[in-house]
Amino acid sequence: MFDPLLHQNIRSKLISLLISNEELPFKALKEYLKVTDGNLSSHLTKLEKAGYVRIEKSFEGKRPKTVIYITDEGRRAFKKYIEALKEFIEEN
Repeated sequence: MFDPLLHQNIRSKLISLLISNEELPFKALKEYLKVTDGNLSSHLTKLEKAGYVRIEKSFEGKRPKTVIYITDEGRRAFKKYIEALKEFIEEN
């Protein structure tokens, strides 16, 4: 069974980027994914509520900085999702 949170194009790409990088600034994710601030925030909120990502907000000087980290739960969920995709491909 596919994880409905990860079986969505933007969120699966987002988690994939985080697995490769451990952490990424909001701005970098936005540029990689080519989405708006609001769209990315919406996806991140869903992933954060599921425990797949952790969002850390701070300041660099006077500028706000948001960094997104993948959690162990997010890694496990993505691994299961990839395994489900492989099974689906092999069956069809």
